[in-house]
Amino acid sequence: MAVQSAARDIGQRIVGNVNKVIVGKDQAVQQAVIALLSRGHILIEDVPGVGKTMLAKSMARSTRCTFKRIQFTPDLLPSDITGVSIFNQKVGEFEFRPGPVVAQVVLADEINRATPKTQSALLEAMEERQVTVDGVTRPLPRPFIVMATQNPIEYEGTFPLPEAQLDRFMLRITLGYPSLADEMTIMERQQLAHPIDSLEPAVTPEELIQAQEEVKQVYVDSLVKQYIVALVEATRKHSDVALGASPRASLALFRTSQALALLRGRDYILPDDVKEMAEAVIAHRLIVGPAARMRGNDGRRITGSILETVPVPGARAKGWSPS
Repeated sequence: MAVQSAARDIGQRIVGNVNKVIVGKDQAVQQAVIALLSRGHILIEDVPGVGKTMLAKSMARSTRCTFKRIQFTPDLLPSDITGVSIFNQKVGEFEFRPGPVVAQVVLADEINRATPKTQSALLEAMEERQVTVDGVTRPLPRPFIVMATQNPIEYEGTFPLPEAQLDRFMLRITLGYPSLADEMTIMERQQLAHPIDSLEPAVTPEELIQAQEEVKQVYVDSLVKQYIVALVEATRKHSDVALGASPRASLALFRTSQALALLRGRDYILPDDVKEMAEAVIAHRLIVGPAARMRGNDGRRITGSILETVPVPGARAKGWSPS
């Protein structure tokens, strides 16, 4: 328990440090740190100017991780991400020049502006934490996290993310516009300099890796595991969903619930932890049917309805009756 207490302290130090830069977005920052503790990738979907890029930078600086930014554009090539082998005439052999994906925190900025071929260059890195160039596979550094941003409003000059790539993002988070008071605070903090310029690391990469291992030790009762699977299974049977969530969603909901419990100071997870993480984990993985989209339904609403109908262990949800 003392070790898990140390891991909780590591997570809370990261949250507190990032909050020095990102004002008034406690839930989004907590979700980002949960993904970091769960060794998962993050899709930040929001309008321009609300702090998506700054969240990624402050996460990297808070953990003393190496940081690389990839600006996705239609002419970006897969080799611009993974790296290339160049012939060195002095030594008479090829040398590998690593691309920007070879870093601990990778910001994929406006990921939906690149072609599907270039977007797919991230698939191996995100799932297997390695890159293969010219037939040679090279491991990526630990810890490794991809934080991708996209604008949900602008569609001209963009390419929708393939389902396989969406499924590899553990969480989709949004920041939203700040409140009036928070926007005043942002202006005051940035009057002379940006807070990111003076942000000091809160933990080391080694401490973060230790915390990631401790997350796996959080106890999950078999009834709670059944609840997780039942939620994901319900997406596959929902009448408004053309393609439901995969088993990767069950694993992501399992792991992020463990990380949330750890941040809350518990060595076991509750059904409420699962419910709190469900929308961020599941909603972006659902392919909503055309008729449902015409009615204005989306992944978030469908996930909310599933949470209301699937029974929580030890209780009966609305509309549920035993078979």
